[in-house]
Amino acid sequence: MLTVSNLQTSYGPAKVLFDISFEVRAGEVVTLLGRNGMGKTTTVGSIMGLLRPHGGEVVFEGRPLRGQPAYRIAQAGLGLVPEGRQVFPTLTVEENLVATAAARHGAPRWTLPRVYELFPRLKERRSNLGSQLSGGEQQMLAVGRALMTNPKLLILDEATEGLAPLIRAEIWDCLRRLKGDGQSILVIDKTIDALIPLADRHVVIEKGRVAWMGTSAELAADPSVKDRFLHV
Repeated sequence: MLTVSNLQTSYGPAKVLFDISFEVRAGEVVTLLGRNGMGKTTTVGSIMGLLRPHGGEVVFEGRPLRGQPAYRIAQAGLGLVPEGRQVFPTLTVEENLVATAAARHGAPRWTLPRVYELFPRLKERRSNLGSQLSGGEQQMLAVGRALMTNPKLLILDEATEGLAPLIRAEIWDCLRRLKGDGQSILVIDKTIDALIPLADRHVVIEKGRVAWMGTSAELAADPSVKDRFLHV
């Protein structure tokens, strides 16, 4: 579904990504792991067209995406839940959701009633402004907003950062339900113990390069990976 090959990205003269290669297959949950500052968010930004890579390729369902504007990449079927949520603060919950609504092929899989079924709290708060929501509610809204684009691949950058344990559990439950429904997902998060039972495969990034790749079983069986690349 998504193939990233030898991706290279810089911020001005400072090179951040040197050689990032991985893939996400249809129906998979794949994680990008690594310590802060290793290039995970830069990788997501490069995939989504928010940054302009100067080398490598990003191909989605056979279509080259590198160099395309972000809105074209979203139209191709990639939905982003950005780091920091970035909900529209002056729009209501419902306005946030319908603002991004799109049908890719025929009848949309994700509609307001279905998002409200996934996140009942959003239905209760549908008339509240984005600025009036708690951090957990904003994260639910950010996920719901991305789903309303009816993405083929859902990308979550720091899925549960800064959330209370109960809200984290709700987000993980949401992702398990999405996986069970066949949704392809690429997720960045630091909660390794929650990601191992959820994800199919993991990609560890260290200083702008892929340092390790493997399955959840391989990651669980090799504690040295966590010690070398993931523990602060």
